Amino acid sequence: MATTINGLFREELRDAILRSKVLVVGAGGIGCEILKNLVMSGFADIEIIDLDTIDVSNLNRQFLFQKKHVGKSKASIACETALTFNPDVKVIYYHDSITSSEFGLTFFKRFTMVLNALDNRAARNHVNRMCLAADVPLIESGTAGYEGQVELIKKGMSQCYECTPKAAQKTYPGCTIRNTPSEPIHCIVWAKHLFNQLFGEEDPDQDVSPDTADPEAADTAGKKALQGESNDKGNIDRISTRTWAQSCDYDPEKLFTKLFHDDIKYLLSMDNLWKKRRPPTPLKWRELPDGVAGCSKEINQPGLKDQQRWSISKCGSIFAESMKTLSQTLKSSQEKSPGNHLVWDKDDQHAMDFVAACANIRAHIFGIPQKSRFDIKSMAGNIIPAIATTNAIIAGIVVLHAFRVLENNLRACKSVYLRLKMNHRNQLLVPEKAVNPPNPQCYVCAPTPQATLAVDTSSMTIKELEELVLKNRLNMIAPDVMIDGTGSVVISSEEGETEGNNDKKLEELGIRNGTILKVDDFQQNYSLTVYIVYREKPDPKNDSPQFLILADKNALQPKENKEEKTEKSSSSNGQNVMETSEVAKKRKNETETEVAAKKRKMEVDNCDDSDDICIISNDDVIHDNSTELNKLTLRKRKLSDDGDCLIVCDDDND
Repeated sequence: MATTINGLFREELRDAILRSKVLVVGAGGIGCEILKNLVMSGFADIEIIDLDTIDVSNLNRQFLFQKKHVGKSKASIACETALTFNPDVKVIYYHDSITSSEFGLTFFKRFTMVLNALDNRAARNHVNRMCLAADVPLIESGTAGYEGQVELIKKGMSQCYECTPKAAQKTYPGCTIRNTPSEPIHCIVWAKHLFNQLFGEEDPDQDVSPDTADPEAADTAGKKALQGESNDKGNIDRISTRTWAQSCDYDPEKLFTKLFHDDIKYLLSMDNLWKKRRPPTPLKWRELPDGVAGCSKEINQPGLKDQQRWSISKCGSIFAESMKTLSQTLKSSQEKSPGNHLVWDKDDQHAMDFVAACANIRAHIFGIPQKSRFDIKSMAGNIIPAIATTNAIIAGIVVLHAFRVLENNLRACKSVYLRLKMNHRNQLLVPEKAVNPPNPQCYVCAPTPQATLAVDTSSMTIKELEELVLKNRLNMIAPDVMIDGTGSVVISSEEGETEGNNDKKLEELGIRNGTILKVDDFQQNYSLTVYIVYREKPDPKNDSPQFLILADKNALQPKENKEEKTEKSSSSNGQNVMETSEVAKKRKNETETEVAAKKRKMEVDNCDDSDDICIISNDDVIHDNSTELNKLTLRKRKLSDDGDCLIVCDDDND
């Protein structure tokens, strides 16, 4: 290995590599490449963790896995294969979630550094907080298509993962979409894939069937798929969903039974998927429930048609109606030209109805909250595939950063962006000018983390505060909430202690405008002060969020206040009107400049991912004489470590 070749590394670095203990989080596209690089470089003590199992679709880029490994633990097989490269290293694997309580602060403190190769934001946020609490360097990475990024996160020296606000996650791996959905968007993407498989341009990467062919976990059908003949590219040949649907003349009952009963029972036969997850519940065509699971009575009150949540029975009816209409449209189109297919359009009523119905049926099966047609329409988007070469390049940069960390040369670990096209300096790999310093207003890594919650306290319930705000938006695992000054506990992480508060409105428990909440998540070793500001509940007709989270509570103040105050003060004191006007004009210009600067910053901040990776546009770096770091013109993209599926929202859906 590299450490055994004299002269390749300086003696100090070689010794540091041999002494270090490294944690790799994620064994997907980037994770496989990182693990290979580590063992080949001579890192002698490595641990790797991943909850996922291997899917057939992983094999084209996650090179540590083979067809015989389908259905098995990614972490286990990655460890096993990596040892064939270098049998002298110690590699320990965990087939588990990094957010599990057993991987606490003591666990993270054992490592010299942590290398992230994750594909979802919740886990990234958790690892970010644990590394900050343990004061362990974290190297983040992500890719999407031909683009990617690597950055160092070090407490007190660099920005943390949550220093800049990020838009809603829109990147999800294919195996999650097909096998283990846990969020409404997973079901929506699956439904869009199903539309393309049945009526659109068929794409093998958009397979909607369960992951196939683990002989130890699957039934006879799965074994047959695995043992079947492969094509010349090594892929398993199967009957397409389109061919099967055509063979049964797009019969709604038969298609429903296959998609929402038989395929779900097939998934249930894979016991390894449900050891730590809630198993799905198959549905029968003639036994569809009339209710909307998990909905309060408020949801069933009259409202705009598109904003009502359909019952599963109604979803079944709409599934059948849209299936009939779309299949007839496809048949008519192909009579004109055999190669024709339908293109999904969110503004096409029948196409949108089909996706909404399928998404909600699948959500019901997996115990996921259902969404209205309006919400589903706004969440749907486009797909960007993963590229194996991109993963390899990014993984190489991750390990180069790891060398610099071992040399204690942290300032050299600048964020690096992999571009699709060369910039004006003929660079595909573009580093930042310097390591970005921490955001002093970050509600995670600031010395005294605090945030402002703008919400209608008369309408939000305690359960919504816990689930939507603390767990979903602020990414806490097990929050405890106490009202500052009174000591009243409104949310407890201990089961059963505060369940009686769940349906109560915030104001019923004394949480009003000006209330201060003390929030602690002992599992993440994280404390946060939350200031409550009353904000009237937005009109359902407007696409406005139910609540706002702000790191700077002054951001809620109108921008005009300073100018108005200046003009009023000058007028009352009899100051020269012209002078006052000039001052006001100057301040207005300063305000406009500030707003423009913030707008540019938000273009950076809102770079989305599942993994929130920012990609530099063709304009590259803009130099100026200010004290700020380089300003990067960034394209709004979303990156995942693995890029199985990446969604880019249309502008009108953002």
